[in-house]
This record gives sequence, structure tokens and C-alpha cells, in this order.
Amino acid sequence: MKLRFTKMQGLGNDFVVLDATRGPLNLTPEHIRRLADRRYGVGCDQVLVVEPPPAADVEFGYRIFNADGGEVEQCGNGARCFARYVRERGLTHARRIPVQTRAGRIVLEVEEDGRISVHMGVPRLEPGAIPIRGAGPGPRYQLEVDGQVVTLTAVSMGNPHAVVEVEDVDRAPVAELGPALERHPAFPHGANVGFMQLFGPRRVRLRVWERGVGETLACGTGACAAVVAGRLAKRLAERVEVELPGGRLEIQWPGPGSPVRMTGPAETVFEGEIEL
Repeated sequence: MKLRFTKMQGLGNDFVVLDATRGPLNLTPEHIRRLADRRYGVGCDQVLVVEPPPAADVEFGYRIFNADGGEVEQCGNGARCFARYVRERGLTHARRIPVQTRAGRIVLEVEEDGRISVHMGVPRLEPGAIPIRGAGPGPRYQLEVDGQVVTLTAVSMGNPHAVVEVEDVDRAPVAELGPALERHPAFPHGANVGFMQLFGPRRVRLRVWERGVGETLACGTGACAAVVAGRLAKRLAERVEVELPGGRLEIQWPGPGSPVRMTGPAETVFEGEIEL
């Protein structure tokens, strides 16, 4: 079948976006992997699908597939690209766009300066909600990995995150510890793993090993989870600039029980058609 697509990116975290508002696309995991392949397909970290609203209180359904073909619950950088896409395609003219993900309802807002803000919902810290098993009540945990004990904070932003504070993010063992924690038995659904270096209460640097993808240039939910972890440790302010390899996000979190707000850019790269 021939498939029209739009390539987009948010801080270098890149996406193939598909319009399924006029009918289902019936994509298989093999189709997703082909689209995501950087040599034989279009190339992306995730495939995003725009669907008709599944409920009366949202404008669209928002589905996310990782490069390995698996469907996941949430993607913050993708959400900003989603908002840009539906407006550029004329699917909506609203500046405030509620959408439904597998993790629940989130709200996208187009700011006056062109950036996109996403109300990412209230972070979940209960072990069963993340989920994390057999590691204690949290939110800080100690897990044994390859004979060493790793201290981390576990947070769900609609998807599971493990945040590890490091002294030097450039030297962090992302390629080694990232996949080990992603597949650790304590995380039955896997985990996205963030390596965070603090530079005072209003700035952090972050690298993220994404579940089913590997290290990416940016991760919106990872940035949210990192700020939540730093706030819980009473080391970060309510509004924080998160510097990722692909650029910067502004994250705001008042504290437990409140939703996280993420603000950053989103851009269209090109459009095309592929035979699957």
C-alpha cells in the first residue's frame, strides 16, 4: 500500500506522522519498523498516528509507536509535533487541543511565540502505577545492575521513567546502564532511563535512553520526569530549563498532585509517500 506521511521533529527527536482521521490504517509492527528504518524507510524515533476522537471531551486520538514496532502510552516531544501537524493540515484551528492517549487525556496549547505547551497530566509515583516491582515504596529506589547498586527515582508520566542523577552527563554510562535499566526485572513494562546533571535550582542537563528506541536527542516525558525527581528531592525550583542534546525545554511543576507543563518547539521537516 502507498502511505502519505509527514516527517517532523522536536529538538531532534524525530517522528513520522500519519493521518488516520478518514479511516483506519491497519499498520502492523513490521510496517512501523519499516517506516522507522533510517536506511530502508523514512527514519524516525517514533511513528505518530492522528485518529478521530474516541470521546466527546477530546478533538483527536493520539497513538504512538516506537521504532521497534511496539505501541507506547505517551510521548511529549511527539505531542508538540502532533499539535503543529493538526493545525498545519487544517484538521483544527483551535489553539487549545485536547487529545486522548493510551495514558489518558492531555491538552496541547499553541503559544503566541509559536512554541507548543503540553499539559502532561499529574505524575504518578505509586509503584503499581509506574509500574515498578519488588523495590520498595519509593519514589527513590536502589536496584542491582551487573553487580553494582544504582540509586534512581521512578516516575510515571503516562509511561515509566527511571531518573539517575550523575555528576557529569557527558560521561554518564548511557549506552551501558540505559539498556540494563530499561530491561531490569523491576520494570515489567520496561523503562525510559534519564541521566540528569543539576546546575542549580533552575537548570539541568539530561540524556535519555528511550525504551524501544535507544538514546535520542530529546525526550519530553523524560524531561518532565527529571524535573519531578529533582523537585521531590527539593533540589529544583518550580520552573526549570532542561537542556537536552537536541535543545531546550521549559518544564513547570508546582508539586505533588499538580500536572506538569512542558513548553518547546516543533517543526515540520518534509512530506512524502512510501510504498509499504
